[in-house]
Amino acid sequence: MTKHLRKHTDEKPIRDNKYKTKNTVHKRTSVGEKIHVCSECGKGFRREMDLTIHLRVHTGEKPYQCLECKKRFTQKGGLITHERTHTGEKPYQCSECSKRFNSSVILKIHERIHTGEKPFRCSECGKSYSQRGDLLRHKTIHTGREKIHHCTKCGKSFFDKRYLIQHVKIHTDEKPCQCSECGKRFRDHASLTKHERTHTGEKPYQCAECGKSFSIVGNLNVHMRSHNGQKPYQCTECGKCFRRMHHLTSHERTHTGEKPYQCTECEKCFSLQGDLRKHEGIHSVDKRYKCTVCGKGFNQKRYLTSHERQHMESIPKI
Repeated sequence: MTKHLRKHTDEKPIRDNKYKTKNTVHKRTSVGEKIHVCSECGKGFRREMDLTIHLRVHTGEKPYQCLECKKRFTQKGGLITHERTHTGEKPYQCSECSKRFNSSVILKIHERIHTGEKPFRCSECGKSYSQRGDLLRHKTIHTGREKIHHCTKCGKSFFDKRYLIQHVKIHTDEKPCQCSECGKRFRDHASLTKHERTHTGEKPYQCAECGKSFSIVGNLNVHMRSHNGQKPYQCTECGKCFRRMHHLTSHERTHTGEKPYQCTECEKCFSLQGDLRKHEGIHSVDKRYKCTVCGKGFNQKRYLTSHERQHMESIPKI
């Protein structure tokens, strides 16, 4: 009778210590207590399984491998989504424009184009972003994010330990992965796979917006910004934003005056490598003006005159 009455009261008695422990853990997860803490970074998790998955960020472990291209993943869900780039399957459809996607996450990001939603807001300046990654990159402007992981061989530093793990392979000269086409060797299978696409012409990463394909996922990510208008790299001097990091680096030289690219012919300096290459075309034509001291040739007399002054200045005055 007592047992029957519990059906009406929803009472669930704890019979022994075994069930008491499980009940206690359940209560903690219900109230949001994060009892499983990462020993590397201190981040907490409600479930032990979530901590196990998180630890792979620090160890670099990727137990799930794609049978098509050999790319590896830390989570099974990441592998399943990736495999759709090979099969062409796109099970997630936008209710606004009917575009289809291979991932529910990508669909959610896409839908923000229609809604204008930017849920990730900077607490420092109030600027908002549609993607969390763009906010994190932006926040380094305010925080000056520190590179705490250092290479003991060369001193180079990294924000993330996994990048350090990848970097230290440079110092070992170990390249176990070899291309069967040209014999070139690589430190890891992922680098070999990217290289092999130069032979096969394979471009497995396709833009969901325009259909353009790429051999490297990073190039697809940059390309997507041409559709969504995102410019995550911001100049700390003038606030101008850019889609690519190297565009920001080149722009910053307009503030610093840095010109790291120097012409070997006339020693003129440039802030962009492309500008140096264009300039070098001036010297590649007929060099009829020869220096009588060292024999160096120039295509314009003014360059010869400027060059000869260097010889004159090097002669000691009596």
